[in-house]
Amino acid sequence: MITLSKLKKEAEERKGKNSHNDSLISRRRASVRDRLLVKEIQEMELTLPATCRVNFENPNELHKFDLNVSPDEGYWQGGKFHFTIDIPEDYNMVPPIVKCLTRLWHPNINEGGEICLSLLRQNSIDGMGWAPTRTLKDVVWGLNSLFTDLLNFDDPLNNEAAEHYQTDKDGFKLKVKDYIQRYAKRINETCYSAGYLDSLY
Repeated sequence: MITLSKLKKEAEERKGKNSHNDSLISRRRASVRDRLLVKEIQEMELTLPATCRVNFENPNELHKFDLNVSPDEGYWQGGKFHFTIDIPEDYNMVPPIVKCLTRLWHPNINEGGEICLSLLRQNSIDGMGWAPTRTLKDVVWGLNSLFTDLLNFDDPLNNEAAEHYQTDKDGFKLKVKDYIQRYAKRINETCYSAGYLDSLY
């Protein structure tokens, strides 16, 4: 005879098995991510643009690292821009989470550090969004190119910066240089590692 307590007990047993299975799937997914990262990080480091430096604070956590971009041409030449890259467990089905920690005046990066770059979007109108075939190398090259080739005033995230450029190019250049002097000036690496940058914010 089926009783309410028996049905409840069976439901709890199924739930326990499901949570155990979910845990196994999560661990397996994480290990897939980690295996991918070992290969992708080696590739990324071999093809790193000359204007980029990667830093792993904890070498055992390949899913979290910092990227510094120091453009050698264009409006942002002379600046050093710090990005954090965090790779979620569902990688490579979802894109890395990237944030710019350096304040700058840029049409595709707002002052809060959010970034408008198609390949960082799960779904992109232009069809250039994230796909499992993309790699960390693509992310690094894309971020680097935001200061040159991929600079886009026609599809801005920071509308104010884009409008500033459209109406007053010289004023835009001066504001970019002012932000570099105040927030992104290249400094000695020992100052960076000693936490000097944190005191600037």
